[in-house]
Amino acid sequence: MTVAIGGFGAIGRAVAGHLDAGIPGLRLVAVSAQDQERARRRAAELKTVVDVVPLADLADAAEVVIECAPAAVFAEVAEPAVEAGGTLVTLSVGALVDHAHLIDRAAETGARIIVPSGALLGLDAVRAAAQGDIQSVRMVTRKPPGGLAGTPLVVERGIDLDRLQAPLRLFEGNARDAVKGFPANVNVAAALGLAGLGPQATQLEIWADPTVDRNIHHIEVVADSARFEMTIENVPSDNNPRTGRIVALSVVATLRAMTAPLRIGA
Repeated sequence: MTVAIGGFGAIGRAVAGHLDAGIPGLRLVAVSAQDQERARRRAAELKTVVDVVPLADLADAAEVVIECAPAAVFAEVAEPAVEAGGTLVTLSVGALVDHAHLIDRAAETGARIIVPSGALLGLDAVRAAAQGDIQSVRMVTRKPPGGLAGTPLVVERGIDLDRLQAPLRLFEGNARDAVKGFPANVNVAAALGLAGLGPQATQLEIWADPTVDRNIHHIEVVADSARFEMTIENVPSDNNPRTGRIVALSVVATLRAMTAPLRIGA
């Protein structure tokens, strides 16, 4: 299958590197980014010759479109892929919540929307529990202040995270409401919501914590089939402290599962 990548930052480049090294059954053919010239320079570092095209043209170039771009341009990548009936692998899950009509549209066009586990763990367990009755899902996210600097809510409230000396709770509410204040930081909570009770019923706390050097997510689920807690501490990406190194690897694992003869988990 041919693959195109929308967004060529820390995640996109890492995924491209794995495709460039070789993933059986998949071939990278195109990349895109808001800064086309920078994307061309970065694409030239690959052994594979790929086209650099506008975001909206990715769906014309490949059967599988990977969206790892800023949430503000999510629709430019996602809508053409869904309309074309292709496979959309998206990491901007918070933006997907805001464009939920694409899920219904995918059912009409034959498209598939795939959300990798990203920086989260246990989505299989949550999805399984959702086949029965889930009473509650709660998530607490702690990040180094630099990973939350510049978010809309922090800017709006004029919070100076550079001088933070103790953990500060920036948000408490549901995952749906958190999308507007933290569009680049709540993809994990949005994915958790879609897997379980829905973003509106998924409770979330977001903390800026100068005492940690990793992005930490703690999840508590209470259901009729099981009660479980999960904690993951993700090493931030060298090029983007807002995301963990494991995010790109989760995309690679998702891609490998598309063509692998054995698939582990849902």
